[in-house]
Order: sequence, then structure tokens, then C-alpha cells
Amino acid sequence: MAQNPKAEDTAPGRRKAKNRTVALRIKSAQEQFEELTGADVESVSGVNREEKGWVVTVETVELRRVPDTVSLLATYRLELDADGALTGYRREKRYVRGRADEHQ
Repeated sequence: MAQNPKAEDTAPGRRKAKNRTVALRIKSAQEQFEELTGADVESVSGVNREEKGWVVTVETVELRRVPDTVSLLATYRLELDADGALTGYRREKRYVRGRADEHQ
């Protein structure tokens, strides 16, 4: 009996394999960005599959201050090709750690 291809995509083993692949791409993007810029990635705030590759959004500390709640952070958009190589990045915004997001 033929299986439904969509059912295969949602099988637990297949989801775990895809999640590992995404996690590896995120880790690779983070390492490439850190090596290139010297900035430490503090957190990953997003990841999206796009037509030609992946986009990973990361948060970095731009300027450490005391107390840490007033440190200056930045959000970067990292663009990766289908193989996971960093093809570009740009800073999307800078903000003070202790401030909430503004609604746009």
C-alpha cells in the first residue's frame, strides 16, 4: 500500500532529522558571523527558509555597559545559500537591552 507523501513529512523521525538540519544551519550561520565580525551572538531570534536559502536573525551585544540592562544590542539578518554558507548580513536595528520592542 502506497504511503501518503505528506504523512511521511510529518513522521516523528523525519521531523527530528529536519530539526537537526535547521539547528546545524543556525549554528553554522552563527559561527560564520562571529568569525567574520568578531561579535558574539547572544541569541537567535528567528529562522526562515526562503526560495534561495535561509535567513537567520540573531541578537548581538554592540556595547556592554554597567548595569547590563543599559547595554546596546543589535539585531542582524544573516542570509545563507541553500548549502548554509553565509552570503550576506546586515544590521536591522540597535536597541537598549532594558527597553521593550516598539510596535510598528
